[in-house]
Amino acid sequence: MALSPKGRRGYAAGALALTAALALSACGSDSGSGGADTSADAGSGSAAAVKLVQPGKLTVCTNIPYEPFQFKDASGNVVGFDVDIVDLAAKKLGVTQNIVDIDFAVIKSGAAMAAGKCDVAAAGMTITPERAQNITFSDPYFDATQALLAKKGTGAKSLEDVKAKGLKLGAQASTTGLDYAKKQGFDPTEYADSPKELLALQAGQADVIIQDLPVVLTWLKKPEVAEKFELIASLDTGEQYGIGMKKDADPVLVKTINEELAKAKQDGTYEKIYVKWFDKKPGELS
Repeated sequence: MALSPKGRRGYAAGALALTAALALSACGSDSGSGGADTSADAGSGSAAAVKLVQPGKLTVCTNIPYEPFQFKDASGNVVGFDVDIVDLAAKKLGVTQNIVDIDFAVIKSGAAMAAGKCDVAAAGMTITPERAQNITFSDPYFDATQALLAKKGTGAKSLEDVKAKGLKLGAQASTTGLDYAKKQGFDPTEYADSPKELLALQAGQADVIIQDLPVVLTWLKKPEVAEKFELIASLDTGEQYGIGMKKDADPVLVKTINEELAKAKQDGTYEKIYVKWFDKKPGELS
């Protein structure tokens, strides 16, 4: 449709005003990202540019399966506690969550985020000083505890018993459970992921395995596991999980995640998610 000279002048003036407004908005952004792939509401009520790996998506690196934190349901969808927690930030940013399954060693080293494979990592990952050298962590979102799962009849009730009885200990590679066992003087057989660790126990390659308590409790809900294996000890290691981002993460992304975690804990959303996946309230898991 053609415009009259007057209409063209009005159109031009409107375009100039819009350009000026956009420039003013860009100057007021506190993202510090130097560019943007998508726009998001950072929680302050104003639009803020957040640089994401894929426009319109919050790409999340994780290691599947790690039930109940992240795993595939009967329909093939990735679900779990971590998924629901990250969704809080994704919804606030006005984007969808896109999950990438990747080796945990690449996640915990920070390499996955540094290489731009994902914006964040949510993989039941404990915050440690070593990992924090290469990763920007969110505020803690889960208090973690290690546990020992053993075949029934070992008579062991602790790591000390495992050592005294000469039992074979297994652990998942690249995890704090493995690190903890090594600090206690063990040299566990390492398995690439939690399913392989459980299979090793079931096959008799290990007598006892060390793993995060919620994972062990989830395994014990399965009849084929509960029939032959038992939880022999919980190890209070004082760990906390954090959502990981690259070392020079966009401040707006970090702020949004932390604000949504705090809000969820205040308004009861966090407790609902916790009960959904653990059947207990925060502080009751043991």
